[in-house]
Amino acid sequence: MSSQRIFISADHGLAIVYFLQSDVVPTLLEAGHEVILLTDEALRQQIHSRFGRRGLTVEGLRLSQARDFAQSTACERQWWLGFLRRVGSSNRINTEAMDSYVEQVAVEEPNRRRVFMPLAWLAIALLRRSKAARSALREAQLRYNPHLYADLYDRYQPSLVVASTPGWRLDRYLLREAAERGVRTAAAVVGWDNPSSYSLSGAPVDSIACWSEIQKQELVEGSDWAPDRVHVVGIPTYDGYFRRQWVMPRDEYFRLHSLDPRRKLITYACSFVSFSPNLHNVEALARLVSSGDLQESAQLLIRLHPNHFLDVGLFAKERESIAELARQAPHMRVVEPIPLGGELGYYSGEDMPEKASMLTHSDVFVTVYSTMVVEAAIHDRPIISLCLDAPGGWNTPRKYSLPLSRIGDWPTHERFRQAKAGRVALSFDELRSIAAEYLRSPQLERAERRAFIEREVTSMDGGSGRRAGAFLLSLVDGRPA
Repeated sequence: MSSQRIFISADHGLAIVYFLQSDVVPTLLEAGHEVILLTDEALRQQIHSRFGRRGLTVEGLRLSQARDFAQSTACERQWWLGFLRRVGSSNRINTEAMDSYVEQVAVEEPNRRRVFMPLAWLAIALLRRSKAARSALREAQLRYNPHLYADLYDRYQPSLVVASTPGWRLDRYLLREAAERGVRTAAAVVGWDNPSSYSLSGAPVDSIACWSEIQKQELVEGSDWAPDRVHVVGIPTYDGYFRRQWVMPRDEYFRLHSLDPRRKLITYACSFVSFSPNLHNVEALARLVSSGDLQESAQLLIRLHPNHFLDVGLFAKERESIAELARQAPHMRVVEPIPLGGELGYYSGEDMPEKASMLTHSDVFVTVYSTMVVEAAIHDRPIISLCLDAPGGWNTPRKYSLPLSRIGDWPTHERFRQAKAGRVALSFDELRSIAAEYLRSPQLERAERRAFIEREVTSMDGGSGRRAGAFLLSLVDGRPA
């Protein structure tokens, strides 16, 4: 087998973990191929220093140029095509998450777009019912191709282009250019809720790797993927969890965050910041820990969300309020996710030891249905989804707020509830009762957590990276996966 060149687009911190901090890229390199990783220019040297090895080249993904093209060339038409693509999935799958996004757009977008929302709902209704309409939408977007990567395609002549989405983000331009040139393309699903939240492909993609049969069904029934083009490989990002390669010893982790080793540890991972404040949940947890109602001494560790560090005043204000609360509460600490840097932000592979250690050493894990319920179940931690509605939501004009009590029917949330892998608290009294029971009996729902993981991530042997790599190798060789 001759050596081939493979482009991999890593436009997100989760993609760095998926491809580089797993066995995916090593599998390709060990087979004798060359990998050209395309990522944020600001991170090229950092990634090369950490992951550099023979056969791996790091190039810039030109995200700023791609964004400029999206915002300057037929920008309104491109925006509407992107919006309809994101929410235009077939109604054969659960569309609750997409519907909430439509509601958010109807509140937050400028008037020039909001005025067309009644027509948009009609278009969405058609897309939800018509495969032909969805196909026409996918075709219509292909005319927008800035050809930003012509020099890279000419220089490297790749045999395969792989992205961490099927063109849901700015990677659509890289994939469209590949399709124009007749280069084979593939995508990997790196996020738990992606197939039920982002809908139709933004570029022609030949094959896609996903976590589970559940995601495959969402891709096939919701986004019209041919079943033989969707391959279940598990999730390489979590291989390190199953191998326990990132965990710090308990005493070391507790010293890192000035935690008391004599107290039980309740952790809370902020979530849903784009739709609802988290401060109400955090205040309830701080009250719970300080009240003495748990009959066991406890302490609270709050993990901020990456969105708390976006250039959004409301999110920054909540981050500061949580920090101030921690300064006043004697048994509350705050953890900030570790940034990768550049445009890839705070979804970082640098953070895996922090998350793995937090989950391993938590006595009770709390969040709002975030992907970390999957990660907590992998670590066999009791899980509470805390959904306390903040009165008035964000209380800001033109900022959409979604009560947390309304999100239980989103696809991934519904699966968590139906699996009984944890419990949902809609009031302070429910939170207090569930947390106390979990502290007394951490083994509760252990079998349900394991069954939940088997369904959601498929493989628990730490070998998903090798399987994903083998899938990509089959595409390079031109044989069925």
